Amino acid sequence: MNEILCHLKNNPEFRKINTQETIQKFIELLPMKLKKGIKFAYVKRQILYFVLTHPVYKMEFEYNKSLINALLKKANIANVEEVKFFVTNKIEKKKKDKDKINQEDSFKERSYGIFQNNVKNEELHEKMEEIRNIIKKS
Repeated sequence: MNEILCHLKNNPEFRKINTQETIQKFIELLPMKLKKGIKFAYVKRQILYFVLTHPVYKMEFEYNKSLINALLKKANIANVEEVKFFVTNKIEKKKKDKDKINQEDSFKERSYGIFQNNVKNEELHEKMEEIRNIIKKS
């Protein structure tokens, strides 16, 4: 299995996978103060783009641009001549845990299902009885 994956990885068709893996290794080389601000990175037209999470990180990257370029030369990422940074304007939605959602959406039923069903229409009368059964079960 491992041999198959290595063979596929070395194929030219999967060059983007290798490039992305190299970029991830490069990000791991960066200091923690820079690494925390990176959302993701990609290569386009011989430029390595870093997408950052906050404008403060952009200032930090500009300040440490010489360090990043020195690391870039050592990392030997193919066809990368320049580094650019920008902050994304897309706001990420915070993911809620399913447990938290269930706790927020559910509540303790305060009714016991004891009420008179005076509805004359038979369909509505049956619906009210279904509601009563649901309340009694909860």
